Amino acid sequence: MDRIAIVEKAKDYIAKERDPLFRKEVEDLLADSSPAGEKELLDRFYRNLEFGTGGLRGVIGGGYNRMNTLVVKSATQGLATYLIKTFPHKARAGALSAVLAYDSRHYSAEFAEAAALIFAANGIKAYLFSGLRPTPELSFAIRRLGCDTGVVVTASHNPPKYNGYKAYWNDGSQVIPPHDGGIIDEVNRVTAIKEMGREEALDKGFLVIIDKEIDGPYQDMVKAALFRPGLIKERAAEVKIVYTPLHGTGALHVEKILGDLGLQVITVPEQREGNGDFPTVEFPNPEEAPALKMAIALGKREKADVVMATDPDADRFGIAVPARGKPKGEEYTLVTGNQMGSLLADYIFLSLKELGRLPANAAMVNSIVTTGMQARIAASYGAACLECLTGFKWIADLMRRCDTGEISKKIVFGTEESYGYLVENDVRDKDGVSATALTAEMTLYWRSQGKSLLDRLEELYGISGYWEELGISKYFQGPEGPAIMAGIMEEYRRNPPLTLGGIAVEKVRDIKAGRWLYPQAGGGAREGEALELPESDVLQFYLEDGTVVSARPSGTEPKIKFYASCRAPVGAGGLQAARAEAARKLEAIGRDIRAVIGA
Repeated sequence: MDRIAIVEKAKDYIAKERDPLFRKEVEDLLADSSPAGEKELLDRFYRNLEFGTGGLRGVIGGGYNRMNTLVVKSATQGLATYLIKTFPHKARAGALSAVLAYDSRHYSAEFAEAAALIFAANGIKAYLFSGLRPTPELSFAIRRLGCDTGVVVTASHNPPKYNGYKAYWNDGSQVIPPHDGGIIDEVNRVTAIKEMGREEALDKGFLVIIDKEIDGPYQDMVKAALFRPGLIKERAAEVKIVYTPLHGTGALHVEKILGDLGLQVITVPEQREGNGDFPTVEFPNPEEAPALKMAIALGKREKADVVMATDPDADRFGIAVPARGKPKGEEYTLVTGNQMGSLLADYIFLSLKELGRLPANAAMVNSIVTTGMQARIAASYGAACLECLTGFKWIADLMRRCDTGEISKKIVFGTEESYGYLVENDVRDKDGVSATALTAEMTLYWRSQGKSLLDRLEELYGISGYWEELGISKYFQGPEGPAIMAGIMEEYRRNPPLTLGGIAVEKVRDIKAGRWLYPQAGGGAREGEALELPESDVLQFYLEDGTVVSARPSGTEPKIKFYASCRAPVGAGGLQAARAEAARKLEAIGRDIRAVIGA
């Protein structure tokens, strides 16, 4: 796109944007003729910020390729139009409704209210939370209020300069086909935005402020999902929990729920309040070890039994626990998302079985890049492990299909490797709040059996083999980034490697093409059987030793992600030998991947 076209787009944006700060940013860039200014102007207007299948996510700022009030309003107008066309009878009766929540990021409250007022202007009643609320509570609210859609303004665990906008459907899950495509089409067609002022929307009943009428039932639901409230009541004093919400939304519910259960919760004071700058962490992500540094330091001082963290919108959850063989408070071990999902799966199946409530058709769901260990745990209880694409909306879709009888299974747990867990049925997205409560109970249960969480994890390795995972990511910023990532994926498709880490690649699952591929010695691949999964830009390499390596461009960030899941049997050499064998394989696989992407 040449400079004349960029300038025209910038002037068009200035004419439409009502927020003075965002408008001035672009005005200043138009007046800046420096190379840096020209580059920044290009980046803000060379494309429109794409409304993808999960909504919007981008850097906050003025411009069509940024997160700002105009972009949020336009997206909401498209969503409102799609709702009206999809439910014409409800629209004519004035019965459509939406609920909106937001986290602690910069402009989250402003973006949420702007979206609510667009719904109101389109005759759609908008329920708006009065303050910060977690993403899982938004999902719960959609179902409890019977809304047709929902929006949460969050960029999850991204750095402070980002914000985002996630759209939900009437079952409380993020939108999937065909609705995602229909919404995207309407968003792309928006030329005029209907608007209404706050006072008018309140007076006409199209804007309703909510808080306690959802907070209380949500907290009650989390507590009702526990298995052994009697055990917690009896032994709560035995467990000390250190918790951090990482400057996000989690403290409101985590402190109240765990406190109601009688558990001692010590929240990291410097990270308790919402703060979009996330001043004490580089990335507010419990997947990243540095994000738990302050919480672990407090855990050591307090000799905590478990250190817990939720990300800013409290859908992700991570923990650290006292290291085995060390005095409590001396050293802590981080538990990975795959390990946590395995522990929770085991505890849920075990508890349902012990309490006589395990359905004959019980199943859990995990994503295709999650550890294979969980399928073996489910099988040990006579249950199934269903797989789906990456993203909790696909777990929610399988839950919906089971609810309607399309699939004859009863879902009791959903998880994905990126620290997402769903332990109840009243939310259709990952829920870090409920995960804190169940993890506290699980900690107490295994203590009552004379074991720690790490003791139980080692027992599970003895049953299913030792599993270890590797993740590699690389960012490709700027206009050329998407093309570079697409080129990497296409080259893998045209010429899949014969080996990874020195281990033969037996077959490749190409989920974008919907086919199995079989690498050929002379280059290229033979096409095989069709797949049943929905289309997605994912490649999975199945190695002859059972290791699975997956590659996919992120749907929310300009980066390509690789996952490797490796199993080593626990034989005569014991767990130590199995760990060494898995580490050796993953190191070699990682070298091959980095050689391709330059990481």
